[in-house]
Amino acid sequence: MTGMKKLLVVESPTKARTIGKYLGNEFEVIATVGHLRDLPKGKMGVNLTSFEVDYQIAKDKKEVVSRLKKAAKEAEQIILATDPDREGEAISWHVAWILNNDQKIVRATFHEITKNAVLEALGNAREIDMDLVDAQQGRRVLDRVVGYSLSPVLWKKVRRGLSAGRVQSVAVRLIAEREKEINAFKKENFFKVNSSLKAGEKFLAELTKVDGKNIFKKEVIKLFDGDYTYSRSIFANKQEVEKFVAGLEAEFTVEKIESKETRRTPLPPFTTSKLQQAASRKFGWSGKQTMSLAQRLYEQGLITYHRTDSVNLSEKAIADFREFIEKQYGANYLSPKIRTFKNTSKNAQEAHEAIRPTEASKMEPTNIDSKELKLYQLIWKRAVATQGAAMVAENNNVYFTSGNGLFKSSGIKILFDGFLKITGEKTEDQYLPAMTEGQKIKCLKTEIIESETTPPPRYSEASLVASLEKQGIGRPSTYAPIISTIQLRQYVEKEEGRFRPTVLGSATNEFLVKNFEDILSLPFTAKMEEGLDKVAMGKANWKEMMKDFWKKFEPEIKNVEENGERVKVEVEKLGKKCPECKKGELVIRVGKYGKFVSCDNFPECKYTAQYHEMAGFKCPECGAEGVVRKTKTGRKFFGCSKYPKCKWAGWKKP
Repeated sequence: MTGMKKLLVVESPTKARTIGKYLGNEFEVIATVGHLRDLPKGKMGVNLTSFEVDYQIAKDKKEVVSRLKKAAKEAEQIILATDPDREGEAISWHVAWILNNDQKIVRATFHEITKNAVLEALGNAREIDMDLVDAQQGRRVLDRVVGYSLSPVLWKKVRRGLSAGRVQSVAVRLIAEREKEINAFKKENFFKVNSSLKAGEKFLAELTKVDGKNIFKKEVIKLFDGDYTYSRSIFANKQEVEKFVAGLEAEFTVEKIESKETRRTPLPPFTTSKLQQAASRKFGWSGKQTMSLAQRLYEQGLITYHRTDSVNLSEKAIADFREFIEKQYGANYLSPKIRTFKNTSKNAQEAHEAIRPTEASKMEPTNIDSKELKLYQLIWKRAVATQGAAMVAENNNVYFTSGNGLFKSSGIKILFDGFLKITGEKTEDQYLPAMTEGQKIKCLKTEIIESETTPPPRYSEASLVASLEKQGIGRPSTYAPIISTIQLRQYVEKEEGRFRPTVLGSATNEFLVKNFEDILSLPFTAKMEEGLDKVAMGKANWKEMMKDFWKKFEPEIKNVEENGERVKVEVEKLGKKCPECKKGELVIRVGKYGKFVSCDNFPECKYTAQYHEMAGFKCPECGAEGVVRKTKTGRKFFGCSKYPKCKWAGWKKP
């Protein structure tokens, strides 16, 4: 056995290179580059009675499999070190099945790719956790059964070529229901009142009460995924508010001055969903882009594993952060006590830690690109700041009376920036001039501001992930694929950073909700996720879970195939005659590759053309109509309708 190497198996070539640097010549590190074995393409691959699975080795992985088998024969030991989650556990299980050598195979997991973490994991190798493997199999099979059962029904009843996914369809439903709620919302005008006052310096005061009653009323309406609260003032018409303003005095009286010290503590470190939400809001990145960048940071050993719903930090990490803060910023910037956080997700169990840097001293790592650095610093600041001192501020509120109204003006003074020194968050003091109770303050001008009630907002990528997480739908590894899939299938589209359903998405959602309401309900989907969590904890059997599901689902499928009414996909008319048949009218349809123009006389007339959204300007180079185009990643830009003859393009309108 002397001279034999140990074989270490990971998924990624980058991960293999990073780990290879830490280990000596006695290790050979090979990457599987994802799954080696999976369900077959083009057919169900699942026995719907026994739920035995027909796994097949991917055609493009045969060379990797041959290399692994050769290395395994010559290895002293085989260590499976794929990612520390259900997917990683399943990949290890498939590799073990392919190599078929129980005597030499062990499983090692680490949540960060640093030398100490890797060596510690190798010293604590274990057997493959079949509960985690079964949870992954359960999800994979459930999604396959739902997708392969629903898709043929959609072909018959909605449109050929459509496909449906279990959780993706629920995400589309959230977006489609929100669009209905926006359309049903009745906007109402109302008026606010602001006064410009002067006590040495100018400042604003906002009307808050009239005759002792709050001017703003909160209204609550029930939405598909929760309550929506919006505000409006008691002034619903201009005559009423003008009458009130006419009764105001030239001088306001200081009624009351409040001054209190407030403390603000740092947020918990990032979980997967919170990282995706923050990157979406701050940088406009998609979940897919964020996770791709995080994967690269993880594989280079810069951050801990990025698929997690835990906010825990290890004792080692906390000690590292505290030592760094004291050394870098001073003892007064260190929280007096160790700050820990509680998991709000009831399912936070698979990952040991939140997303954090592996070393606090690496504030600006080199050898990474600008986008990786942006994401790294976002993670670094959020995690390290958890051990920073609280920010202390003095909040001042001054209340003024005039006529029968009460006005309020607020100021803030930062007494100590605390953890904000670490995050770099900018906070400016907002000073109010010194005043005393009973003092008369000159009113320079009073402004009536017309506004209107705002409907529930469309989902952004950040708010959609937040809703999925809140409802218990999906898990850290699934948020990004869910959102990219529903866009790829043309069920939803982004407009100014917000999702709206396409006509195809609305029609598909209408059909599925009408015929499979249970499967698309939030409680049912959350319950299935909870079932998979029980499988992961060894408290449920995935095949029995699938049998129970199929027993109810199969009759529904058959009934809808036989009796379900066909849904018509609405088309948008362009108001132009077809240039080919001269009879039909041009309409916008949604196909595999997005929107296109066709004749409404199809299939008699097969005229089609590219569709471009008009941008409302003339091309600065040739004078043709300007249009909105999209990059491969879906980002919008402006171009000329005469492309490729005219190649003018820009991010902004000319």
